[in-house]
Amino acid sequence: MKISNEIFNKSGAWIKRNGRPLEAARWDYFFEGASHEKVIQYLAVFQNEDGGFGHGIEPDFWLPSSSPMATWTAGKILMEIGTGKNEKIVQSMLSYLANTSQQETGMWLSVLPENNQYPHAPWWHWNEGSQENWMFNPSAELAAFLVHWSPKQSETSQIGWSSIEKAVNHLMNITEIDRHELNNYQQLIQIMKLHEIDFNEKLQYTLNEVSDKVMLLVERIMDKNVLEWSSGYKAFPLEFIDSPNHPLCKKYGDLVEQNLEFYIEQLSDEGTWDISWSWSGFPEEFAISRRYWKGILTVKRYKILKSFGYL
Repeated sequence: MKISNEIFNKSGAWIKRNGRPLEAARWDYFFEGASHEKVIQYLAVFQNEDGGFGHGIEPDFWLPSSSPMATWTAGKILMEIGTGKNEKIVQSMLSYLANTSQQETGMWLSVLPENNQYPHAPWWHWNEGSQENWMFNPSAELAAFLVHWSPKQSETSQIGWSSIEKAVNHLMNITEIDRHELNNYQQLIQIMKLHEIDFNEKLQYTLNEVSDKVMLLVERIMDKNVLEWSSGYKAFPLEFIDSPNHPLCKKYGDLVEQNLEFYIEQLSDEGTWDISWSWSGFPEEFAISRRYWKGILTVKRYKILKSFGYL
């Protein structure tokens, strides 16, 4: 099963008509050979003067001011297009992260009280003590951004390494983890492969040891029950195994193939995937959020299909 050119073109046209300009620029970058400049241009629209990001860049909460979670959303996109450390958008983001880190815990606040003042999904509602539910989501990945884009001996680099150390110590002493936090650790490992010598020198665990622990948790958490995939919000294998080069791809090859075929079967006639969640309030805003998410999800899944040769 492969995606036909007709369906592929239909998907691209839908994103350009109905998605955000940001997703249209990402589509052009990944699938039509465009440069990353448009992606940065439209990403910058979501950046505030303090260097952080907001304005609903994560469509499930509409807080206009900066938050670590919205900044993580932007940072992921900057990483995926290979943005250099000298770009203004990156330098401003690093300044925001350095100024908002909770150095005692090594975390950034995942949800802010101000979230409650704007339309948002229930899981983005702030409550006293809610950080315990989020732990190092997205802090593990934010710390990796700091190390990756900062000069080696800089203050921002030191903040990043301190946070990574706390995140790794936490990881190596747990047996259960939320799927999204686990994704953050996966990305931490990917980024740290570029800084492996420093990682192994600075931490008590090697990058290989940390990677082994992450792979163990991935095997525990990913949903292997194919018959249940169409019901609800599932931890699909392809949420963790995103390319043929992934360490678990060979072991779970059959499951990966079934997941790829499932994605193709779930592709709508308009060329998009719909989300499997909803809000309990703000119906008008949710309708907009849902449309934005369809664009985001379509870019994400086409990237995966491309990496496995399904286009």
